[in-house]
Amino acid sequence: MTPLHDITARAAPHRLGLFGALRLTAEDGLSPEWRSLVLLGPEEPGFWAHVTAEPEWSDGKDDPIDRWSARVIGEIADALGALAVYPFGGPPHRPFFNWALRSGRAFASPVTLLVHDRAGLFVSYRGALALAQDIDLPPPAANPCETCADKPCLTACPAGALGATGYDVPACHDFLDLPEGQDCLSRGCAVRRACPLSKAYGRVEEQSAYHMRLFHK
Repeated sequence: MTPLHDITARAAPHRLGLFGALRLTAEDGLSPEWRSLVLLGPEEPGFWAHVTAEPEWSDGKDDPIDRWSARVIGEIADALGALAVYPFGGPPHRPFFNWALRSGRAFASPVTLLVHDRAGLFVSYRGALALAQDIDLPPPAANPCETCADKPCLTACPAGALGATGYDVPACHDFLDLPEGQDCLSRGCAVRRACPLSKAYGRVEEQSAYHMRLFHK
C-alpha cells in the first residue's frame, strides 16, 4: 500500500479525506527530516454527524473540534511515524494557506478565498501529516474557477463585504448583527454557499452555523 493510500485508509473512519499533498522546503519551517506533507480535511457528507458524536463534543471543554482533530490526526501520525501539524494553536503558526495552494488541489478564488477542487469555498483543513519520505504526488487538479461561467461568488454577499476586492471583515460583522444577517449567521456565509462546488460538497448547515457563531463572537 502506498503512503497516500495508507493515510486515506486510516483517515476514512474519522470522516477525514486527503485534501492535497506537496513537497516540503526549508522555508516551510519544519525540520529537514520531513520531506512531504499530506493535508487532511472534512470528508463530506458525514463529517459533522461523526465529529459531534465524539467525546470532545460533549465534555464541556473549549475548542472541541480542534481537540478532536489533534487527538485523531495525532494518533494517525504516531501509527505512521509522521509529524502532525495543525492550522490552530501555536506559535509557530503553520503556512496552511500556502501549503493549500502548492498542493495542486486549492486555488485563489475570484473573491480571494481558497477554493478547493471538490470542497469549493467550504474548504477547511483539520491538520496535516509530515512524512520523512518523498512520496509520489497525485496529479494537480484543474482550477474550477476557470470553467465557472457565472462566478456567483462575486455577487452573493448581501452586505457587499466580500467580493473581487477582498474581504471587509467589519462590514461583515455589522451585517450579521442585523435581522437580515441572520440567514448568513444560521446557514453559513452566502458567498461560500453560492459556489457550485460548495453546493455539491454535502456540508450541513449546522456545521456552518457553528463556525459562524465562533467567528461572530
